Amino acid sequence: MSRAEKAPVRAPSGGFADLGPRVASAVAMVVAALGALYVGGDVFALFWLAAAFAVNWEWQGLIGGARRSARIAVGGAAVAAATAFGRVAMPGAALLAIALLALANGALAGAERRLWAATGVVYAGALAFSVCLLRESPDLGALAIAFLFAVVWGTDIFAYFGGRLIGGPKLWPRVSAGKTWSGTITGVLSGALLGLAAVYFGAGPRLATWQVFLVGLAAAGFSQVGDLFESSVKRRFGVKDSSALIPGHGGVMDRLDGFLFAGVFAAAVGLLRGAPSVAAGLFFW
Repeated sequence: MSRAEKAPVRAPSGGFADLGPRVASAVAMVVAALGALYVGGDVFALFWLAAAFAVNWEWQGLIGGARRSARIAVGGAAVAAATAFGRVAMPGAALLAIALLALANGALAGAERRLWAATGVVYAGALAFSVCLLRESPDLGALAIAFLFAVVWGTDIFAYFGGRLIGGPKLWPRVSAGKTWSGTITGVLSGALLGLAAVYFGAGPRLATWQVFLVGLAAAGFSQVGDLFESSVKRRFGVKDSSALIPGHGGVMDRLDGFLFAGVFAAAVGLLRGAPSVAAGLFFW
């Protein structure tokens, strides 16, 4: 049986046997992410640059194929360019750099992995660009990232507990053995409410509107799509975790899949609305 045909071995769903290491690792990651958000500037950019580097490294290793080291280097260049262009709000330049370097990575990987290698560059580059673009927005950049943290973390936490306490039918068992409809619905609603609460306490009732709640619902939904997308990629290549970098959580990709999709969605909404800043496009309706 080839690597692509193997289904990842997963622990049985239900119970809280893995809760200890998950909580310890989660606390450390939350503290680091909030610290970088608070400081902002170069510290924030370097934090997410490192995260996107790790995502590219894990992706290129996960899919296998030729010239892995060269592909990691090319993907790293794309991540660096995406970070730089995100900080100065140049989406066109970021898109061009990511696209060209993704094509180069595909060429390095060979025919069997060409599309997968290129997709990994886009995946990691989109993370770096979207978070830096949002954070550098004047006045509301920090609030935009805090909103996303609340939405995505709230969705993950309440989906985890909702699925185990309520149970019921699986959402998509062929892709994610543990994800249930009850957990997904609980997580999405809770994440949107927590995002709204973050805006309320961060900026007051003026910005905590029903439109922002709807944006939170959509972002929470996209975060679940991101989780399913990464699960499908791992299943395609027969692995359980993207790496073992984070105790109890697997790899960086395993922790940022939902945030990546939610962040790209938020950045796209802000850009398309033509507000004075990208973050403002999320909150002013």
